[in-house]
Amino acid sequence: MMAEEMGPDFSGTYILKDQIGRPAVNTVFVSSANKDEFNGTIPSEQNANFQGRFETNLKALSPAFANEGDMNALGQDAAAFTGLLATDVLGVSLDGKTTFYDGVAENTLSGRALADDVITVELLLIFGGEDFSENPTLSNDNVDKNDKEFLTSFPYLASPW
Repeated sequence: MMAEEMGPDFSGTYILKDQIGRPAVNTVFVSSANKDEFNGTIPSEQNANFQGRFETNLKALSPAFANEGDMNALGQDAAAFTGLLATDVLGVSLDGKTTFYDGVAENTLSGRALADDVITVELLLIFGGEDFSENPTLSNDNVDKNDKEFLTSFPYLASPW
């Protein structure tokens, strides 16, 4: 029998260690006391179980959301933004551009290209306020490029050092 006819082997024992559909969301918004609960919650139930906790953490963490009605550059208040983040999955656009953020609000979190600066985008959405100008020292990780260029063909990632 050929390998492709056999299909994948799921006979092993698998243990979920960490859900991290969007980098840093689990790390920043889920307290250490709630990590196991979050990691064991299926994504379709994460919003109902964690959005309120995420909102509390966001308001405590970010001066950009300190006042009622404060919004991020996507026009989302704390409840809307944490509602988006609480379901920790990486979306994929099936009919548009795939990007974490390219300056167009409609494209935001529609997937992830290798070159997307994901952490800086998340910092901007958390701390940058309505026009990304608030809290500039908190809104950038200052890592602006990789140590090696991406390759032009598959597997696209450069080999390690």
